[in-house]
Amino acid sequence: MFKTNEANFFKTEDFEQIFYLKNFTTLDKKKPILVFNYGLVCSNHHWKYQADFFDSKGYQIVMHDYRGHFQSSGKNDISKITFQQLSKDVHDLCQFLGIKKAIMLGHSMGVNVSLQLAKDYPNLVQGMVLISGTFMQLNDVMFDSNIMEFITPFCLAGMQKYPEVVNKIWNSSGMNPLIRNIIHSTGFNKAKVSKEFIEIYLNRVSQLGPELFFQLITEMTKQNITSSLDRMKMPSLVIGGHKDNVIPNHMQRGLASILAHSETYFIIDGSHVPQADFPELINERIDLFLNQHFSKIA
Repeated sequence: MFKTNEANFFKTEDFEQIFYLKNFTTLDKKKPILVFNYGLVCSNHHWKYQADFFDSKGYQIVMHDYRGHFQSSGKNDISKITFQQLSKDVHDLCQFLGIKKAIMLGHSMGVNVSLQLAKDYPNLVQGMVLISGTFMQLNDVMFDSNIMEFITPFCLAGMQKYPEVVNKIWNSSGMNPLIRNIIHSTGFNKAKVSKEFIEIYLNRVSQLGPELFFQLITEMTKQNITSSLDRMKMPSLVIGGHKDNVIPNHMQRGLASILAHSETYFIIDGSHVPQADFPELINERIDLFLNQHFSKIA
């Protein structure tokens, strides 16, 4: 992924292991540091094109797996996977690496994590790039309706009553061509994102399990951060795709209107994952934002 890869684990105060990957050996505090936070049951695969681009531009980058995800531990205590805990893990990881200031890049649920970091650790968050996210309760905005208010309890009841069946369906979803096509059509720009990208995404989703998914859905439903947004004074770039079927654009516009120093960028024909649909355009816009507000790469 990077020209220089250094992968390792950070041990948290409660003895969980957080996997991280960085592209530098010695931290240069004069250069911008980018920390990537991915979305709901996603992975760093969603940042594939950004990681390659910003590594080639000379930015210092940290990528990580949230607790309970992939190479990080924490799967045995899903109840502890809250936004407060996830943001603390990222903060403590940065402290461990000697990072005092960082620019947070968040996609979808990663926006919630980034905003929680800005609320709880404002001295750490130097700037934010927020893609396809919302600050409002998920039940009220997902798919631009309140359908999740009815679907979530039904699915939770089914999972509790028939856990083996639900897990079997979940684990095999990546192999189902109908599910692959639905995800490809509704969550991405099908003409721009390859089938292989979707297959990798769904195969990684199947590794995480429905329990984690619904734990994080619950977190996105109950996060209450609206009253803190106007106190976030760092420069922020809010990005959305005009054809986002998951989180409507008016959520990003509303977020940008509250943040004190924000810019917006909406990309025509962009989906919920515009950084995969149009990586060149998204990368150039983020790079422009970084160069305008932070130290340029020498």
